[in-house]
Amino acid sequence: MTNSIEREHRAKKIVAYLKKTYPKPKSELTYQTPFQFVVAVILSAQCTDKKVNECTAKLFKKYKTVKDFAEANPAIFMKEISSIPFFRNKAKAIIGAAKIIKEKYNSIVPRSETELIGLSGIGYKTAHVVLGELYNIWEGIATDTHVMRFAKRFDLTDNNNPTKISKDLEMLIPKNDWKYVNNGLVLYGRYVCPARSHDCTNHPLTKLWPPAALRWPASTRPSRRGGPKAA
Repeated sequence: MTNSIEREHRAKKIVAYLKKTYPKPKSELTYQTPFQFVVAVILSAQCTDKKVNECTAKLFKKYKTVKDFAEANPAIFMKEISSIPFFRNKAKAIIGAAKIIKEKYNSIVPRSETELIGLSGIGYKTAHVVLGELYNIWEGIATDTHVMRFAKRFDLTDNNNPTKISKDLEMLIPKNDWKYVNNGLVLYGRYVCPARSHDCTNHPLTKLWPPAALRWPASTRPSRRGGPKAA
């Protein structure tokens, strides 16, 4: 078998497990309105969902609609999200995205990758997380730190760039199954196989491909170069 065929076969087994174990893709970020979810995803870059939820528990009582965020005072808003990494850049991105959605999209979060990526602070990953969660549209695979880590550990890619990893996975995995990848690997990485080096020979996915037990990439955190756009 060629390497690509081996990877395709391995990816098929991994996705079969994810589909069975996490059959209903759903983010663990908390929100009540569509734009609040966009905000939460932007805040989650290089930050845990738990930390974001702690921040937004208070934030979302004050800011609910696109208009609320668009009219936020930048200095006050920065202070309100200062517990989050890169809070200055993220505050600018959130307020900027809200203004565009308010003015250009009648305060409705766009439903396409192209429109979403045109907003402040939203890149390929964030766009597809938003489309999947809000609209059940799965036109791409979002690569975050968990997806990157397992794509490298299970030798499904030769790339380090998150978007290139997404494209590699999209080539290996049937489109009908894309929706199970991001949320499934996030939950698996969060609750079954964390990033720190450990013995995972008996973990379900490692049993599907034992060499993964010895593959611990030195760094699988996407580079953000200090700003939120890569999200």
